[in-house]
Amino acid sequence: MYIAISKTASRGQDAYTNAANAVEQTISSIRTVASFTGEKQAVNNYKKFLLTTYKSGVQEGFVSGLGFGLVTFVIYCCYAMAVWFGAKMVLYKGYTGGDVLNVMMSLLTGSASLGQASPCMSAFVAGKVAAYKMFETIERKPKIDAYDTKGKILDDVRGDIELRDVFFSYPTRPDLQIFSGFCLSIQSGTTAALVGQSGSGKSTVISLIERFYDPQAGKVLIDGINLKDLQLNWIRGKIGLVSQEPVLFACSIRDNIAYGKDGATTEEIRVAAELANAAKLIDALPQGLETTVGAHGTQLSGGQKQRIAIARAILKDPRILLLDEATSALDVESERIVQEALDRIMVNQTTLIVAHRLSTVRNADMIAVIHRGKIVERGSHLELIKNLDGAYSQLIRLQEVNKESGEDVDGKSIYEIPVESFGRPISPGQCKRISSQKSLSWESSTNDSSHHSFSIAEYTSTSKGPSREKVPAESEEKFPLVSIWRLAHLNKPEIPIILLGVIAAIISGMLLPILGILLTRVIHSFYEKPADLIKDTAFWSKMFVILGVVSFLAIPARAYFLSVAGCKLIERIRLMCFDKLVRMEVGWFDEQEHSSGFLGVKLSADAAATRSLVGDALGQILQVIASVVAGLIIAFITSWKLAFIVLSLIPLIGINEYLQVRSMKGFSADSKMIYEEASQVANDAVGSIRTVASFCAEDKVMHLYSRKCEGPRKAGIRQGLITGIGFGTSFVMLFLVYATSFYAGARFIEAEKATFSDVFLVFFALTFAATGVSQTSSMGPDTSKAKDAATSIFAILDQQSKIDPLDESGMTLDYLKGDIEFCNLSFKYPCRSDVQIFRDLNLAIHSSKTVALVGESGSGKSTFISLLQRFYDPDSGYVTLDGIEIQKFQVKWLRQQMGLVSQEPVLFNDTIRANIAYGKEGNAIESEIKAVAELANAHSFISALPEGYDTIVGERGVQLSGGQKQRVAIARAMIKSPKILLLDEATSALDAESERVVQDSLDRVMVNRTTVVVAHRLSTIKNANVIAVVKDGVIVEEGEHETLIKMEDGFYASLVTLHTTSSIASSSNNFRVIYGDYNTKCSFTNRIQSSDHLPELNVLAIEPLGLDCNVEIQILLGVIGALLIPLPIQCIQQPINRNMTVPVSLLFGFFMGLVSVVGLVSSAKFEELFFSAKMGSRPFHS
Repeated sequence: MYIAISKTASRGQDAYTNAANAVEQTISSIRTVASFTGEKQAVNNYKKFLLTTYKSGVQEGFVSGLGFGLVTFVIYCCYAMAVWFGAKMVLYKGYTGGDVLNVMMSLLTGSASLGQASPCMSAFVAGKVAAYKMFETIERKPKIDAYDTKGKILDDVRGDIELRDVFFSYPTRPDLQIFSGFCLSIQSGTTAALVGQSGSGKSTVISLIERFYDPQAGKVLIDGINLKDLQLNWIRGKIGLVSQEPVLFACSIRDNIAYGKDGATTEEIRVAAELANAAKLIDALPQGLETTVGAHGTQLSGGQKQRIAIARAILKDPRILLLDEATSALDVESERIVQEALDRIMVNQTTLIVAHRLSTVRNADMIAVIHRGKIVERGSHLELIKNLDGAYSQLIRLQEVNKESGEDVDGKSIYEIPVESFGRPISPGQCKRISSQKSLSWESSTNDSSHHSFSIAEYTSTSKGPSREKVPAESEEKFPLVSIWRLAHLNKPEIPIILLGVIAAIISGMLLPILGILLTRVIHSFYEKPADLIKDTAFWSKMFVILGVVSFLAIPARAYFLSVAGCKLIERIRLMCFDKLVRMEVGWFDEQEHSSGFLGVKLSADAAATRSLVGDALGQILQVIASVVAGLIIAFITSWKLAFIVLSLIPLIGINEYLQVRSMKGFSADSKMIYEEASQVANDAVGSIRTVASFCAEDKVMHLYSRKCEGPRKAGIRQGLITGIGFGTSFVMLFLVYATSFYAGARFIEAEKATFSDVFLVFFALTFAATGVSQTSSMGPDTSKAKDAATSIFAILDQQSKIDPLDESGMTLDYLKGDIEFCNLSFKYPCRSDVQIFRDLNLAIHSSKTVALVGESGSGKSTFISLLQRFYDPDSGYVTLDGIEIQKFQVKWLRQQMGLVSQEPVLFNDTIRANIAYGKEGNAIESEIKAVAELANAHSFISALPEGYDTIVGERGVQLSGGQKQRVAIARAMIKSPKILLLDEATSALDAESERVVQDSLDRVMVNRTTVVVAHRLSTIKNANVIAVVKDGVIVEEGEHETLIKMEDGFYASLVTLHTTSSIASSSNNFRVIYGDYNTKCSFTNRIQSSDHLPELNVLAIEPLGLDCNVEIQILLGVIGALLIPLPIQCIQQPINRNMTVPVSLLFGFFMGLVSVVGLVSSAKFEELFFSAKMGSRPFHS
């Protein structure tokens, strides 16, 4: 039975793991879901996983009920055998009736406790299954252990790097060889640059140097010593990494920068921020360094995140510096200053660069061109360009082709525009300073993982007032407790099933009072004459068997029917909540309490907890009620006076239960909120494991997680004390009922007011009822937790979406021209109401025309796209489409007319085919998928993969390189065939060849389509019909390229002139190379070990390891209690030892409290150990 329950529980947890993944992917990628109208797809996908979870839950309930029904049947058969065999022993072996009763009462009390333990056993088994999965992680022996203190520590690191004959393939793709005999040598103090096509293996070199992976063959050497022989934490401390997609944690800017150095002072942090050109931006914030950046840095734009990440690396003062597109997200002015800072710290340091920009590549001591895992060419920039037929020169010529469309009217080569220079005269000093720059760019400030780009620069005009901290709305609002009837109403469709379960529960509850009648008759039989003894015991033995058969039918029936109702309730609640979540406006998810981690806990733990009110607990309560009612009827019919005396103590049990629940009120809600915060820390850390590992921050993250768990640990001690005292007190009351029954019964028999049988009939009827009531006290914490969970669930269900994407009301047009107009627009993000983004802004975009938006970091360029797709509504003014306000359109129809390609594409953990088809709501045919893949230059690399279009891309596309992800994202937008194209850095992650092909395809599909472009590349900007310059929340300049550059005092013209000057100063090298992307193949974050599993596992494991350890104690107390009860039965005329029950009961109560406290504290410590293993893969030693 135990094995069967374990297997069904394991299947149920595995089933919901997939559902939890679907929730995490949808909420964390809500902008992509909203843009591609994927809400129904997400709901249907989630519903599919929930159906599997439901079936597993029903199976678990039925198996559990069947098992305990079988146990009860065996126990009743044992009674029958004991009665029959006991009679034989009395007649033929000289046993007394008291001896037989000793055995029977011990069996009775122990079995009753075992029967009451059945609900707890199911929870305990579920916890055991969850703990098994945790221990798999805890006890796993990592191949690369971040906590291993073994290995060499050198007195000094020169910085010589060598990859010698390296063979490597990613663990998740063992059949796809990245390197075969790869060799690379970088001398100490020199700068090496890696260029090559997307997916060629450039970022893999960085991963091997950081020892995120070990090669299958060959060696990675630092200063001639194998990396495996060096202490891992120490060597990572000597290496600084700045990657293409910077990862920040959900804490303050100060704490994020301080990750670079243990014990960093405020002065050191400020110096690092100054060097990274982030100091002014930070100082402009109301909270300065204490500003919280949000989950994954969502409150900052892309360039601002990058500057914080660079400051973090600068603070580390590494001996080896790894720059993977370190300045790719910065505008020109910021890039210049940051590059100067990097140049200063690169002096005498070994530096490895993966970069697009020539400003970082051309000055490298050695440039290596990588193609398909091999170095095909190497040398300095000047050496390589001399070989006209070489790979490097070919790539430069290819880049020149891409650049030709970016020449100005005078034929001078124009690159990208330093927008932060707007309105400033060009000084000779500036011309001289930028002479070493070969590429300039604007920064796009949106990405899917961030809900909006909250710019530090935006504060500059609004942060004059006093500093204040925004308090999350939900922390201020206290939701009223939800009526149980409202929750029960959700089970209305299952009323027939519930009624069957109720009938089965009532029958199960009446078994105990009937058992009391049988035992009374059996006790009387043992003191009869031998002839009557044989006849009566044979009859009552048969009655026990019949009672066993009824229990075997009733208990599984109760478990099955109520499991169906309970699991249906959970499924319905989860589906309703998820449906409500995907209907919420995008701005709702900007709040930290609406992150994927917090909402995931609500859907997993809270929804499951509500079952305690109308599922298993309902069956338990009805069974107890049936026992109480039947027991009272039997007792009052038998001897109403004795029944009144015994009954006078029973209310004490109810008072104790009430006080216990009252003491627990609010505890579970507070604890749940704190655990949600801890879960968010875990999600951030595991999801950003590369950053954590690179900065040796495992201990820091563990300390933060431990600090978050400290509250639940202390609260757990309080819960354990309250539960233990309450549970122990219940047993005190129960034994007082026993003592009073025997004492009063003896006096009634003595006064001839009751018979021997009457006393025992009243005793069994009331004590069995009291036993059930006392056991319900252990349900107090679950009930309190369920009420708080129900309140949390209905808080979501009662939310009203301001922009409902599934609302079918609103206009649709048979034909859309594509005219767009922003009229007198003012806007602030809901979560930053004190920061004005737009002020009476006006912009007209005509049908089939292309408008390019340029502006400094955080100026609001990407906000145009958000407003156009109705992710938000403006505070005043309006946006029109074909002259009609977009609020009047059906939201789904409106978004279907637009195709979005963003700077940081988000793919779902599915096949490439499914990700592309997502653009057409999953209804695309194979020919369409391949056609758009070819259009986006993705078909060739997809076909080269072992599984082709059936390749699983991993969570957020981690199995693909950055350029590959971008091409799949472009194909996804193309399959939509939109009338309006929204391109937010659509080709920023592509190498030169891919960019040319994709840009050609974009140029083709842009024909007869209205296009809004946010871009670095002048080749796109120059050809736009209108270029709009955004500054300080308004359009300061707009017009065609030729018109704008003729305005002598114009912002755009001054920037073009500035850049032309820089081009002349570096005429021999006026090109830039665009190679490299960040290949984030991390096996740790695959679908099995994804961070969203943490909340479910923790919740399941803590429950049974804490409170439900009372199961064993119930059985133990039952056995000990069995030793007490037969004593007054045998000497009922002389109950000399009856008073001993009270001190023994008090001792048991104290023991119960101690066990509960130890159990809960151990659970909190266990969870901390599990997360520690998850973070560093540290072996667990008990």
